[in-house]
Amino acid sequence: MDADTVLRIKPALTQYLHEFDGCFGRITARQHLDTYVQGQLGDLPRKSVEPMADAAGIPPRSLQEFLSLYHWDDSAMRDRLQQLVAGRHGHPHSVGILDETSFVKKGKQTACVQRQHCGVVGKTENCVVSVHLGYATPDFHTLLDGELYLPEATWHEDRQRCRAAGIPDDVVYRPKWRIGLEEIRRARGNGIRFAWMTFDEGYGGKPPFLRGLDEIGQNYVGEVPVSFTAWTKPPTVLYREHVQDRRMGRPRKLPRLKVKNNPPVQVRHIASYSPLFRREDWQTYHVKDGHKGPMVWKAKRIRVWLQDANGLPSRAHHLLAAYNVLEPKKIKYFISNAPENTTVETLLLVAFSRWKIERMFEDGKGELGMDHFEVRKFQSIRRHLILSCVSYLFLAEFHLANRGEKPGPDGLPDSHGDQPLGAALDSWRTLLPAVCPADRPTSRSHATTQRQERPQPSQGDPASFARNRAVSEGSTHVSMEAFVAL
Repeated sequence: MDADTVLRIKPALTQYLHEFDGCFGRITARQHLDTYVQGQLGDLPRKSVEPMADAAGIPPRSLQEFLSLYHWDDSAMRDRLQQLVAGRHGHPHSVGILDETSFVKKGKQTACVQRQHCGVVGKTENCVVSVHLGYATPDFHTLLDGELYLPEATWHEDRQRCRAAGIPDDVVYRPKWRIGLEEIRRARGNGIRFAWMTFDEGYGGKPPFLRGLDEIGQNYVGEVPVSFTAWTKPPTVLYREHVQDRRMGRPRKLPRLKVKNNPPVQVRHIASYSPLFRREDWQTYHVKDGHKGPMVWKAKRIRVWLQDANGLPSRAHHLLAAYNVLEPKKIKYFISNAPENTTVETLLLVAFSRWKIERMFEDGKGELGMDHFEVRKFQSIRRHLILSCVSYLFLAEFHLANRGEKPGPDGLPDSHGDQPLGAALDSWRTLLPAVCPADRPTSRSHATTQRQERPQPSQGDPASFARNRAVSEGSTHVSMEAFVAL
């Protein structure tokens, strides 16, 4: 790192943090923002309150009170952060990524802690779970939001325990998919525009979540469990009474499904038995070059119809099935509400962009100490998660501005058809059409019309697209310590 970068780091951080001045009413609390963010960006081995306060030469209790007692608007800070991302990093090919992470904790006093599945250790453990929303473009990614998940039986139903942990009475149990949907709506309200959303089967398997995205006109490609159901042929819907029904005096709700209709089928059975699915050929796609060599997947898709809230068929969706050629028995299934003319390459690229939020979690925990918090109260943890997003955005922006020359192509198949492993899914500009403009209507009917009418972009120069992909893949790990220790 050159001397110019060293000289610019602190002024850049000072200027960045001034963006959040309006979230504070008193200068004392505002000064602690600098201390906290500098502590997270520094080279401390443990980035909890006490070592950060010691490094800054202030009493640890002052920083604890900054999280728990001081009056400042953490919600306004989150809104401001999202507005900055919308203004500085808007991109026609952006992807929003919804996922959860966990923090192992001991004891029973930390807000929202319980024994539950802990993704960090891969088993049931005493931990806190939070739902996060990430934002990714071809050469940039950052965390936008994070909310604690309040378990229903052990916390929501025990309001005395909630009050002891500082959980307000208006904070109640919400399924993780509902927390995620609220985060997406909040980000859109702050100006964020996602061309696509993607998520794992924990969210994709919840039909109300998918309907919520459809209602706001948000395109998505989400993984679904093998038990997810759909129709391969739209069932017949009755919109008026039959004469026989009127004679028998049995008024029925309309519209409704005809009695003799095939029920929706689980996607694993569609893949095994559906003639429509078996008629399609598996196509080979080179997803990307990983540490262990090229990642090659086979995929195919058909049109399916989902059930709406009234049990009636929705408009047509894409059902995409894919498997790694090294593990042919492990088939993944994805559902998408994208326009009918969307290519399989596009759907796969969006679906496999979910790894970026795992990188965000890794950077947030490894570089910023997002999992180092030792506070127990609900508001303190919530503020810590928001401050971690603030630190992450600065880290990502500084890295983007100071990473030097962009790397060149990474040995992907060329643009002249010499692709023995299948089509390469490395072209963000090619494969992510701008299907979610800022003025997109939010009503379901209008959103559907707009999706169907928007054409796919031209293919352009594949070699330049490969270079764009190389940037996003080659510069994913961001580390402030690599530049300077504050």
